[in-house]
Amino acid sequence: MVLQPEPQGTRTTVEYIANQENLEAFARRAASSSVLAIDTEFLREKTYYANLCLLQLATDTEVAVVDPFAVDDLKVLVPLLEDPAIMKLFHAAGQDLEILYRELGVLPSPVFDTQVAATLLGHTQQIGYGPLVHSLCGVNLKKSDSFTDWSRRPLSSSQLDYAADDVIYLPKMYRIMCERLEAKGRLSWLDNDFAALCDPSNYVSDAATRFKRLKRVGQLSRRQLSAAREVACWRELMAQERDLPRKWVLTDEQVVEACRRESRTIDDLFMVRGVRERLCTRDARAVVAALVRGLDAPPEQWPELDKSLKSEPNVDAELDLMEALVRLRAKENDIAMQTLASHGELARVARGYRDDIDVLKGWRRTIIGEELLDLLAGKISLSLGPEGLVVTRTGE
Repeated sequence: MVLQPEPQGTRTTVEYIANQENLEAFARRAASSSVLAIDTEFLREKTYYANLCLLQLATDTEVAVVDPFAVDDLKVLVPLLEDPAIMKLFHAAGQDLEILYRELGVLPSPVFDTQVAATLLGHTQQIGYGPLVHSLCGVNLKKSDSFTDWSRRPLSSSQLDYAADDVIYLPKMYRIMCERLEAKGRLSWLDNDFAALCDPSNYVSDAATRFKRLKRVGQLSRRQLSAAREVACWRELMAQERDLPRKWVLTDEQVVEACRRESRTIDDLFMVRGVRERLCTRDARAVVAALVRGLDAPPEQWPELDKSLKSEPNVDAELDLMEALVRLRAKENDIAMQTLASHGELARVARGYRDDIDVLKGWRRTIIGEELLDLLAGKISLSLGPEGLVVTRTGE
């Protein structure tokens, strides 16, 4: 990661772009910038896919608030997103990257996420954009349009100001954070985390595995899970095809209850509360067919959920000790605890897993991973002293 010097004597200008000519002109100017801050405004309450309503872009010297409803082709921005010499800046990049990937067919690279980077500088894991701007830039952002209808036109001046604020401070924050990370020797620590954000597999829905995320799916037997896999897959594909929220097709609770009842007829299916009102006859037939297909699948094809806490050794005591140690090292190193080691990862380590676990890789292993393994092996003891937790090496 190469830190570019901040341009001197420049002033940021804001432009509302509502035609293709101005968008292309901005893209040409931005091609010479070392950074490109990106944010999106969208709606998805009534759709499966997010409906992009506004795209905000910023260099060191200008902000472009792009109206996707008014321009002909956003793909003029693709060369900027793929240019390795331009660092793409985000705050909490996940949904923005998902939208860009769907709209443009590419993922930006390289990227820098200020929310992720903040966790190595003493901030909480989910710090919001506003508090981070205040912390680093000393600016209090207005919140008046945080829950506005971005699809309505014309946009008000307050909406445009709010949208511009979402990117205008990112270049400055990026440079401040890079300087502080470099001073701590941590500038490269997040390279793998940022590279992972650019992995397309993160933004592609796998309908065949959606059943694993159903609420209360753990109540089902393996045979019933087989039915849930088929029904959840059908629901996902229908939601995508019709661009509707999946819960508008069937709720998680309805899917699980139909599978728990092992419904084999439309009458059986309609015994589940609310299903009759949601499904037309054709869809009801499709759901019943999916149920029967799953229920009648041979046992060797029945899916199995990842091992639950109930079926694995109880490691509550180990987790308590591990989390105490992680909390201590996180505080000492001014790193958000969850960034250093999540509860889920600690549980896996406590149960003996060692492969593909972030806390046992790279800088995390150096700070805490090796020590956690020593703790589990009895090579470290924890006790309380006058100033808090005391870590003691025991005889090996």
